[in-house]
Amino acid sequence: MILGVDQAGRIVQHDRNAQEILAPSSGGPLLGTDLSDLVVETPVPGMPLSSLLEAAKGGREATAVLTLRSQRSSPIDTVVTLQPMRGGDNGCPTALAILRMPPPSVEQFLDPALMRHALLDETFRQIGATLDLDQMARGLINIVVPHFCNSAGLLLLESLVAADESQAPQTDGSHLLRRMAVAADNNDPDWDATFPTGEVLRYPQGTPYSECMNTGKPVREPAMATKDVAVLAETWLRRPVAKLLEGTSMLILPLNARGSTLGFIVCTRRKGFRAFDAYDTEIGMEFASRAAIFVDNARRYNRERATALTLQRSLLPTGLSAPSSVEVRHRYLPGSQLIEVGGDWYESINLPGARVALVVGDVAGHGVRAAVTMGRLRTAIQTLAMLELPPAESLQQLNELMQKIGEREPHFATCAYAVYDAVNGTCEVASAGHLPPLLVRPDGSSEFLDVSPAPPLGVGEGLISSRTFEIEDGSLFVLYTDGLVESRGQDIDDGLKRLQSIFNAESAGGSMEDLCKAILASAYAEQHRDDIAVLIARLARIDGSQQASWVLPGELTAAREARSLVAEPLEKWDLASMVDTTQLLASELVTNAIRYADGPVTLRLIKEGTLVCEVLDNSSALPRLRHAARDDERGRGLQIVSRLSVRWGARRTLTGKVVWCEQSFPRVTDQTGQSDPSAS
Repeated sequence: MILGVDQAGRIVQHDRNAQEILAPSSGGPLLGTDLSDLVVETPVPGMPLSSLLEAAKGGREATAVLTLRSQRSSPIDTVVTLQPMRGGDNGCPTALAILRMPPPSVEQFLDPALMRHALLDETFRQIGATLDLDQMARGLINIVVPHFCNSAGLLLLESLVAADESQAPQTDGSHLLRRMAVAADNNDPDWDATFPTGEVLRYPQGTPYSECMNTGKPVREPAMATKDVAVLAETWLRRPVAKLLEGTSMLILPLNARGSTLGFIVCTRRKGFRAFDAYDTEIGMEFASRAAIFVDNARRYNRERATALTLQRSLLPTGLSAPSSVEVRHRYLPGSQLIEVGGDWYESINLPGARVALVVGDVAGHGVRAAVTMGRLRTAIQTLAMLELPPAESLQQLNELMQKIGEREPHFATCAYAVYDAVNGTCEVASAGHLPPLLVRPDGSSEFLDVSPAPPLGVGEGLISSRTFEIEDGSLFVLYTDGLVESRGQDIDDGLKRLQSIFNAESAGGSMEDLCKAILASAYAEQHRDDIAVLIARLARIDGSQQASWVLPGELTAAREARSLVAEPLEKWDLASMVDTTQLLASELVTNAIRYADGPVTLRLIKEGTLVCEVLDNSSALPRLRHAARDDERGRGLQIVSRLSVRWGARRTLTGKVVWCEQSFPRVTDQTGQSDPSAS
């Protein structure tokens, strides 16, 4: 509004709206009224207004906030600007008073163009990027309040929020809903206390809320009757409901998407504000229709993400195994919510003969498909490890598996596979398209192991080879996926240097837990972070006193010598009760080796979790268990081994093969009468 005032501060001109809105204290016409008659008295009467008039007389523009009397509502805080004008004699104004006041409550929601612009034009661009239901709900409610109503709440089906399948309908037709967000323009704490965010509730039948959910149509209440709000207050056992809702105008907007009602937005306008009408309903439904699309997209994304996370976590190992001389730690960090679940995985598998298989892999892509493929590869790698295939051959088998999978749905993966032998301290490593392992020596020096390159699994048919490294006791062996060293704002070379810089002489011998924390320290803040899998192992040979080895001549008399040799270490290990059985097993394994191989054989006993008896020879032909006929003089050796041992097997080496068998330690009865397996 614009008023013209003279030097004395009297109104000599005004626009059309001023007479209908402003209310002089005298009650007379606006012309000739002093500006002070419009201003509600302040603790220091006249000070702001006097300052404005003095500035105008001095030819300066001035602005102040004054509380003016209004005909349509209580006094309104108004921004008043006085602009001086030249002239002013003969009843002409010497200054223009520009009044900027918020519209009275009855006019606050009057302009449909303003409401439509606020609700539909700019707001969805701001919340369209989020897929978090809680954040989206708050964003939607903050749009509705204060542009469309005084207070509002957004409620969604509990089954939708919890990512569960649709629940069976209740016998009374009610729906289980969760309140996602609440807002009010007067900051009244009673709204949050009475309608708490996160509450799960059922609305009783016969209420506007249940009608909206049942019909999927908007419900408009021009004014909530006293008896209706009293029923709600009594049903919910909340007295403030009656005070907050009595006399309010209510509009409930259903969130309809894909043929179902996901929930609703309930909007209220207090007494003194214009009640909702049909045009408000039209604008509100247009907003609710768009909001429902965003909610449905977020719901579908969250459900798929939850499914992939559950599947992936169920497929990841719950425990890692390794020889007693090897300490293994792992970390798995899911990707940020802006990135779907990936296919990273890790394994540490204890193998016979004090060996351990260390594996880290990464399936390309994200989502459920990547998690399923990861599960297939992890199952296959466990099977191949139990078959004791060397790393290169295991990856070759995985490559064939990935190519078969790719016939139906193209996929590829990278994988690094290492087998550490805790007896001789060697580590055989093979890689298929994966980043190089990091080896950190006890003195803190480190290097990325140069493993013969090979294409990722499922991409090509190139030959995968391996390299064997001598490992110094106490060295750290680090396997990881690309999410650790590669990001949008960081070159992969910089990431590799950062990883290498974590290790020094002090940290190399420190706590494995502290090392894991240091490795992931910078990954948590990355907003577009991919999945990260890290497997770190401190490698060391087993104690030499826990093993015994002999080279025997390639003659049948070697079996008798083997029986005499195994007794001494077993008695030294307090395993005298196992001597007879071990002698028989060693005799059969040595006899089998001499019969089918040329040259000397090696007999080895290893006390590591179980008692392992190994025989090494120079023949690459693996033995096969067969059933001998009654009149056969030969062929029963491996049957005896199979019966007397917990398990047995064979694996190829560079110069031949190893045939082994395992025995469990005898149970030792303590003073309480309970028996426990003991290694000594």
